[in-house]
Order: sequence, then structure tokens, then C-alpha cells
Amino acid sequence: MHVLVVHNRYSSAQPSGENRVVDEEVGLLREAGHRVGVFDRRSDDIAARSLLAKAAVPLLVPWNPAVRTELAARLRAERPDVVHVHNVFPLLSPAVLAACADAGVPAVATLHNYTQVCPPGTLHRDGRSCTECVGSAAALPAVRHGCYRGSRLATVPLAVSLSVNRRRWWSGVERFFCISAAQRDVLVRSGMPPERLAVKHNFVPDPGVCRAGTGEHLLFLGRLAEAKGVQLLMAAWDEIAASGGVGVPLVLAGAGPLEREVTAWAAGRDDVRYVGLLDPARCRQAVARSVAVVAPSTAMETFGLVVAEAMAAGVPAVAARHGAFVELVEDGVTGLLHRPGDPASLASCMRRIATGPARNREIGRAARRRYEQGFSPAVGLERLVEGYRTAIAGRSGGEDVPPPAGKGNAGSRRGTRAGRDGGSR
Repeated sequence: MHVLVVHNRYSSAQPSGENRVVDEEVGLLREAGHRVGVFDRRSDDIAARSLLAKAAVPLLVPWNPAVRTELAARLRAERPDVVHVHNVFPLLSPAVLAACADAGVPAVATLHNYTQVCPPGTLHRDGRSCTECVGSAAALPAVRHGCYRGSRLATVPLAVSLSVNRRRWWSGVERFFCISAAQRDVLVRSGMPPERLAVKHNFVPDPGVCRAGTGEHLLFLGRLAEAKGVQLLMAAWDEIAASGGVGVPLVLAGAGPLEREVTAWAAGRDDVRYVGLLDPARCRQAVARSVAVVAPSTAMETFGLVVAEAMAAGVPAVAARHGAFVELVEDGVTGLLHRPGDPASLASCMRRIATGPARNREIGRAARRRYEQGFSPAVGLERLVEGYRTAIAGRSGGEDVPPPAGKGNAGSRRGTRAGRDGGSR
């Protein structure tokens, strides 16, 4: 199968789970023998633009005509079987869908967040869940509250894009991949076409190492931001410390707007270590040495990569009982769930997971089995290719569908697609 992946890469200044997912899916498809090209833009490149070009970036958010022209030309030249769209903000825009229509190539799109119904994509504002824009054609509440970066002006391009491109997304994408059932439920309630929304959880590469014993620390790994529950975690840990601790330290790894606050809070303490950003190898090591990974997000997460990564290493997770975490973590079996936003509940779960070693090991083994059944590369590849084939069949009326991975070859394709690809990969 010939796939073209379309993605606007997020800034490298902050860790991006979405960038990782895209890179890992591209690698997975190529390893399976598929031909995969990439059409991308990088947010990092904005800094090198002239002042005038920087000022024009917000105008490109709803529509970038140059991208439409460039992508359509590439699609006509390469004739991929399917285009897989990820993030289009801020430099690509929904013009990529028009390019797919221009070239007659079916498109699928992974919905990594809630940008189809919420301009900043978080369903979170002022420390709580917010659904004011869900079902709103104009997304005016987001502008009024300045939901993107706390700025009304910065929110306007996102709100305009959501409003003017809503129907283009719904009609221009053959198959949407929701990364959790919780996310799909929200989008269906918002009015998105349910027949085009399929649940495809993100996969996680096997780390190659599983935890031995019960670990040596509790671990928070992610963006240091209010929505990720960092302040909630600090309050819960202070409660634990006041009652004598749990015998292991709390390690926080990551970067973000609360970095100074976390650094000051951790300074001079024996029970807390802030280690900053870790490279992928050190992340895997930190997870594999954990008593548990803690994911106390106050926002409704669409997936939760860190939880799946913990499962892959045979490590339990302590996560908030809402959003995707409810379907990732079976409470008491593969991890523990706490009441969202409740520091006492979070503290109780961390005590339970850290002070029962035999039960902890049992939960860790169950977490690994859950990973193998639901989030492994083999499962991810199967669901990805199935979605592509469904999209191609939908556009072609059931004809012209490439063979599944590992079966047949490019030369066995039917119709014009086989001829134009020439049997190459």
C-alpha cells in the first residue's frame, strides 16, 4: 500500500506525544513493507521567518492556498492509495483536504484531540472541563474566554477555522480515527457523522525491558502543566509526606509552564526529584524502574500514551477516573483510578500501589497482558491498515482496494491504481 502522511510537527521545545505517534506509525508501516511518504511543515520554522511572514501565519490557519496547490501536485505525481492526515495547525490548514479532493485520493484523519469541536482542542478551561463550544457553529465562547494561550486574538484564527471548515472535514474525510471510545462519544454527541468515526487506540513500541521487582520510585512523566494534574499531584504528595511517606520518592520528568513551580517545590526534599526532560532511552529506563506511573490529568485525555507505555513495561498506572483512562486502566486489575481533581483520592491510590508489593507485582503482570492485547505494534498495524482499506473502499465503491499487509503484492491491485503505481513500493 502507498500512503502519504500529512502532519504539521509541533515545536521541539516541548515534548509532543503526537509527533511520536506519527513517527512511530510511519516506521511501523515501512517496516511492514508499505510505501510511506511524508508531507509536513514544522512549527519550529516559524521563528526563522521575516516579521511580515510571522504576522501572516494566523491568516493561514483557516486556509493555506499554497499548501493546497503543492500537495495536489504531489498527489497527482505520486498517486498514493490513501492520505493520512494528522495535525494541520498552524501551517498546513484544512486546505490539505481540498488537495485530496482535487487529486481524487481518499483521506483518513487521526483525531489526536478535540479540535473538531473545541478551538484549542482540550475541552478544558480554568482548571475544569468545558464544553461550551461543543455543538456551536461559531465557537464564540472560546474567543470570549481567550482559550488558546489565554489570548482572544490568538484564539480567533482557530475559531474561524473550526467554523468555516466544519463541513469540509466531515465531507472530505472517509474515515476518522478516534484514539479512544471516550473521545468518539464526545464527537458523536457534537454531531459528527458516527459512521465515519472508528476507534483506533495508539500503539506503543515494545520497550524491550519489563520491570523487575516492584520498582524504586513513583513517576510522573509528561508536560508540566495544570491540565496534566501537576499541581494536584504536588498537593497529594504533600499529604503523603505529612503522614510519613510511602518509602519511595516521587520523580517528575518533563518540561512546561509549571517548571519553575515544580523546581522550587522539589528543592531540598529527599522524597522528590525533578529530573527535567529525558531522552527516549532514559524515559524507558525511568518507567521500567517505577512502582507506578502517575497520570492525574484534570483534562479529559483522549488517550494517555504514558499509561500504555507503563503497561508495556509491566508497570501499573495511577490515573484519573475520566476520559480515556477509564478504558485504558481497569481499576484494581491493571492499575488504580482516582477521583478527578481530588488530592486525597490521588494520595490514597498512591499509598495503595506503593505499599502492597505482592499486589503491585500482580497488577504489573496484568498491565503487560493488557498492552499485548490492545496496544502492541501488531495490533496497531492491523487496525491502521484496516482503516485505510475501509477508506479506499468507501471512495471507490468497494473496488480498487490494495491487499492487506503481508498478502499479495502491488502488482495484484485491480484497476487503474495498479497501473499508475507500477507495482512499486
